[in-house]
Amino acid sequence: MRPAVSVAFAVAALFATAARADDINVKIGVLSDMSSLYADISGPGSVVAAKMAVQDFNPAAHGMKVDVVSADHQNKPDVGSNIARQWYDVDHVDAIVDVPTSSVALAVADVTREKNKVFLISGAATSDLTGPKCSPNNVHWTYDTWMLANGTGKALVKTGGDTWFFITADYAFGHALERDTTNVVQANGGKVLGSVNVPLNTPDFSSYLLQAQASKAKIIGLANAGGDTINAIKQGAEFGITAGGQHFAGLLVFISDVEALGLKTAQGLVLTSTWYWDMNDANRAWAKRWQAERPGKFPTMVVAGVYSSVLHYLKAVAALKSAADGKAVVDKMKAMPTDDPLFGKGTVRVDGTVTHPAYLFEVKKPEESKYPGDDFKLRATIPADEAFRPLKDDNCPLVTSN
Repeated sequence: MRPAVSVAFAVAALFATAARADDINVKIGVLSDMSSLYADISGPGSVVAAKMAVQDFNPAAHGMKVDVVSADHQNKPDVGSNIARQWYDVDHVDAIVDVPTSSVALAVADVTREKNKVFLISGAATSDLTGPKCSPNNVHWTYDTWMLANGTGKALVKTGGDTWFFITADYAFGHALERDTTNVVQANGGKVLGSVNVPLNTPDFSSYLLQAQASKAKIIGLANAGGDTINAIKQGAEFGITAGGQHFAGLLVFISDVEALGLKTAQGLVLTSTWYWDMNDANRAWAKRWQAERPGKFPTMVVAGVYSSVLHYLKAVAALKSAADGKAVVDKMKAMPTDDPLFGKGTVRVDGTVTHPAYLFEVKKPEESKYPGDDFKLRATIPADEAFRPLKDDNCPLVTSN
């Protein structure tokens, strides 16, 4: 009997090996800021989110094997593009996800298109990625500078903040955010009194804050993010800027920034976001799982976008039964409605923009917060068809060619 049993095991092992050989192999690279001013926005948290998406997709049930790798782009376009080339050419990565820092994202988008792979953008904000720099290989999932400007900027102008001065991060993201917000301010009857460009990751904002203070603008628009936003607001409080009647507009504020500032300093900030961990039961349940790997942290909309974009990407690969042709995968993502626990139902437009609602929040006062992370109160919901730039205003070649 024993030889027969051995043969049976051998046959079973052979079939198992054959099944594994037939698997669709997919590799996803999380390219992010792992160690600097954007690390708490995305970074290691985005890696956790991508792995959660793979787990929830259950690749084995679809005859797929999915690996997740990660790297630190150091907020440098040359580093990011070199990693992208290495991943695509040598390491057989099929899709890159996240990529905060718009200048890095624009460089990675060029490499991705050249190699016909897939770029799932969650961390980068510049609306140029779905505008003049749009690509058939890009999907821009979470937010962009047009959405931020039309959420926060419009709300503040309509409530009396009609004169602005910008403190702007001196790279693609900051310039796009200032540009898009300026357009909104002026379209709603406001005026921009001036602006100053600030190098990325600047520790001392004193000279820039003095220029903003001297402008006497009602609103000081912070066209920056992460550690730069935190430093500007902290140092502005020390200068007594808000006590003098001026107000900061954090044009891109994350819950990680609010946690770093504390509610006493951040209270009253108005911000636009597409996802908040404490907004509903599904978000809270997902956040609890994520926090098992990131204790003491709260997930941002960027890591939520990583999760959702990876999930939709894997559905498209499963439908095609291949990840080889990046443009074909993105076309399939556009053809399939989006539907996931965090962002709900939506669509991927021809320009690569994913449409879903956005939310205007206000940071709570310390006495309004009931538990850790209870930081935001909802002021308004912006419907999906209003939250993102109309296709007719895109200047995206993919739109005009369709």
